[in-house]
Amino acid sequence: MKLPTVALVGRPNVGKSTLFNKIVGKQVSIIEDTPGVTRDRIYQEASYNNKRFYLVDTGGIDAAKMDFNAEIKMQAEVAIEEADIVVFIVDGKEGLTTNDLLVRDILRKSDKRVIVAINKMDVKDAQNNLYDFYELGFDTYIPISSIHNIGFIDLMDTITMNFNESEEIEDTRIKFSIIGRPNVGKSSLMNALLNEERVVVSDVAGTTRDSIDSVLKYHNEEYVMIDTAGMRKKGKVFESVEKYSLLRSLKAIDRSDICLVVINAEEGIKEHDKHIAGYAIEKGKGLIFVVNKWDLVENTTINDFTKLMRAEFQFATYAPIVFLSALTKKRIHTLMPEILKVAENIKKEVKTSIINEVIQDAYQLNLPPSYKGKRLKIYFTSQTGINPPKFTFRVNNKGLVHFSYERYLENKIRENFDFTGTPIVLQFKNRSGDE
Repeated sequence: MKLPTVALVGRPNVGKSTLFNKIVGKQVSIIEDTPGVTRDRIYQEASYNNKRFYLVDTGGIDAAKMDFNAEIKMQAEVAIEEADIVVFIVDGKEGLTTNDLLVRDILRKSDKRVIVAINKMDVKDAQNNLYDFYELGFDTYIPISSIHNIGFIDLMDTITMNFNESEEIEDTRIKFSIIGRPNVGKSSLMNALLNEERVVVSDVAGTTRDSIDSVLKYHNEEYVMIDTAGMRKKGKVFESVEKYSLLRSLKAIDRSDICLVVINAEEGIKEHDKHIAGYAIEKGKGLIFVVNKWDLVENTTINDFTKLMRAEFQFATYAPIVFLSALTKKRIHTLMPEILKVAENIKKEVKTSIINEVIQDAYQLNLPPSYKGKRLKIYFTSQTGINPPKFTFRVNNKGLVHFSYERYLENKIRENFDFTGTPIVLQFKNRSGDE
């Protein structure tokens, strides 16, 4: 069943993001007093009275000529085009403005069902401005206050009036996030894969400040792609917007099965690229390095750059490296096959008899060193988890496991089974039951 789509539109600073977060029930859109903070369309699945739908937040449409305004206006128009219902949010405190009339003109052309939500009705001045908004010429007006919960139930009842109730369905689609420092080409990569302008692409670092989910269809299978804000390294100057962006990027990693760490080939490998890859590994996510802007690199071969990557990312030698140019789409076709391979590996299961045989052979080939006259003994090994694959070892004394021997066992597992692109977790438990 196709879920209906509801778009929130309006001029800047009328409270779209506050209402968005209230409807989805969590902090998703960035709320900031700076007009234009929400620059891209933000997609989220929401539910009200067991009626599921997609909610879309948009950047504020402003008649003033600002750097991003033309792109924001275009994005809002695309969101309106995709929507079944449009909630036009206006500011009751400030009253009807020229920008509201601009939004009205865009909505009239769309021929969509429009609900006008007159926000900030908790302020006294708003009561005096209420009836001015009827000049907009729409059929439905609902006074609300996103912050103080005024009119929220009335608004949600009106929005979902004709929606069908639905049972909760587990989303089994593979989700992958596109992560990396600002301006490495994450949005361009997403556009290249989707083959449409879904996010605002600009040369200004940090343009994409929110996570955006999109559905990608490849070989008749659906994949959920999560584009994230550029992760900035914490410093003395760390704006609240950037702080929220980092937290959101980490949450996007949490929601992902696989993370694509985008490296800017033109700039080379930065220390913060390693930290970003580390976030994904700590969370046990599949990992693929995407070396972007490869068309701009001269006098370096793929082989040379691969050697450099392996030297710099020694903690993730299992991750495949893809070289491409998101902007020109050169070598873009090499990425999805790697995602498919990693998607298979993060859920791979190895039979207990086979993993035991591999580990016992490895143990006999290279006995662990003895410590104070005692030597580690491995009695039994089994796979106890997937996504990421997890192996549990029953041993005589887990305190005897040295990190170098643990690495040796991991390498032996990787030699015998293809776990390209996925971290694997080794857990040691005492056979005696003393965990």
